Amino acid sequence: MSTRAQVRFATREDGVSFSEHPKKINAQFYVHSDGYPEGLGLDIADSFSCGKIAGWEIELLDTKHGDLEYIYYVWQAKGKGTWISIFEVKWRLTCECCGQWTENTKEDKCIFVGTPKDLLTKYGSQEDDSYYKQNTNDDG
Repeated sequence: MSTRAQVRFATREDGVSFSEHPKKINAQFYVHSDGYPEGLGLDIADSFSCGKIAGWEIELLDTKHGDLEYIYYVWQAKGKGTWISIFEVKWRLTCECCGQWTENTKEDKCIFVGTPKDLLTKYGSQEDDSYYKQNTNDDG
């Protein structure tokens, strides 16, 4: 099963908390797999040193997905450092009668706020113990 996520880019503004979903975003990307903090989170944080991430799909700002497990925000502004927020998305339920998605009644939970370096420190230490591996065959 894939761990889906969205990465959203927001401008840092006075009075806007990193631990709440912002009202305004500038761009978003859909990531179909490895969206957990030890995977995508590390990729985002590491991208600030190497500059690229493979496998991202550019989306319209109002695109909604019912299958997300995480939403990431990358916060930036000129003259200020970069911060990252990670939200664990509460699953929406499927209606037993019609099979349609129902509205999510639980709030998403902010599980991380910090700099790219903070994210690498927190989740990078778990990389060896997680199932996030580049090669999972018998040879490697």
